[in-house]
Amino acid sequence: MVPNTSILRLFSPHVAIRRWTSTSAYRVAHTSSASQIGSFLSKKVYTPPPWASELSVIPSHNYTLGQFPTPIHKWNLPNLPEGTEVWIKRDDLTGMELSGNKVRKLEFMMADAVAQGADCVITIGGIQSNHCRATAVAAKYVNLDCYLVLVSSKALTDLLKKRLLEKGWKPYVISGGGSNSLGDWGYIEAVREIEQQIQLSSDVQFDDIVVACGSGGTVAGLALGSQLSSIKAKVHGFSVCYNLGYFYDNVQGLIDGLQPGLNSHDIVRIEDAKGLGYAMSTPEELKFVKDIAAATGIVLDPVYSGKAAYGMLKDMSNNPTKWEGRKVLFVHTGGLLGLYDKVDQLSCLAGRWRKMDLEELVHAKGQGGPRNLSKPRRRTTNLNVEDAIFMSNPPQNSRELWCLAVVTMHFHHRGLSFFLNRDNPLSIT
Repeated sequence: MVPNTSILRLFSPHVAIRRWTSTSAYRVAHTSSASQIGSFLSKKVYTPPPWASELSVIPSHNYTLGQFPTPIHKWNLPNLPEGTEVWIKRDDLTGMELSGNKVRKLEFMMADAVAQGADCVITIGGIQSNHCRATAVAAKYVNLDCYLVLVSSKALTDLLKKRLLEKGWKPYVISGGGSNSLGDWGYIEAVREIEQQIQLSSDVQFDDIVVACGSGGTVAGLALGSQLSSIKAKVHGFSVCYNLGYFYDNVQGLIDGLQPGLNSHDIVRIEDAKGLGYAMSTPEELKFVKDIAAATGIVLDPVYSGKAAYGMLKDMSNNPTKWEGRKVLFVHTGGLLGLYDKVDQLSCLAGRWRKMDLEELVHAKGQGGPRNLSKPRRRTTNLNVEDAIFMSNPPQNSRELWCLAVVTMHFHHRGLSFFLNRDNPLSIT
């Protein structure tokens, strides 16, 4: 491992050759999971980074569930402080159903569930929970049933576990957001990935890492990994819920489980970005998501990364000297399916747009009268805009229909149950 004091020497071509040789085994193992037939969804022995080998609770195995490594590229954001560069780590590209940061944690927790002989998993989250969706998919990948409690209630989770045990099941409980000491390894491993990408590029060293902070596990793993590795970047967690004190205490509890002997206040800075509250967006925040997508091609989710990026740029605007001349790595934690819940709010921000109904194409000019849809007609490609019927607004109740489609696609599995109706007694199907 290259020590932190040797960062400048990384630019030497001779060091680059040595670095290529010393990391080739890791890179071959890391890339083969995506290229070798049968390696995806496989369980493998886990070897921690050398700088994390003294931590406790080192996992023995993990599954290959995500598409790694995810790319890092420059993010051309507008109105940055002088000399500031923002780069983005695309963890939104870890896979469609498992999009985002949750899959990194689930790789370790699913391996632990299987090792303990579980036949089902239980987890908890909000109604639009990225973690719950990802857990349902990951469980099916490894042939486990999945039960979701889509409300923040530990009592319901405990009751569900009790009922399952009484029925002869062997449940494995995953904490909300996948945030526990075992889940921390997901982003400790992500730091190793970032470190390798930095070393192979030879021309970028990050001063800051920025990420959304929801349940705390992602920022805890990043902060701990950054501190122990050669990266040594300052980690900023932008809170999308709860207060700052809660997250300092939460991160402390998460890293204490690995016994590194560090204080959360020394390795992470928590910033407030929750706005109206968890999963609630202001018009300004949604406009920001739309504008950033239009300007840079990067689509942010409104619950996590959207709020974190909004908070980051707002802080850069209010305190430019704090960020001037710094290279910042923003970690995109995915969750793009959360946009479905904001369709109604976003549609009014989309400007002038029209949707063409291909089934109601008006017949070509000069033929007159409505087209007889029962009569076959040869397709034409030279229709003008006025030759078609357009809708000025999305279909009524589109949000509900799209959400239903997503839920049906991702959650319609045997053994998967929802417990949403507070007036209905808890039951298992």
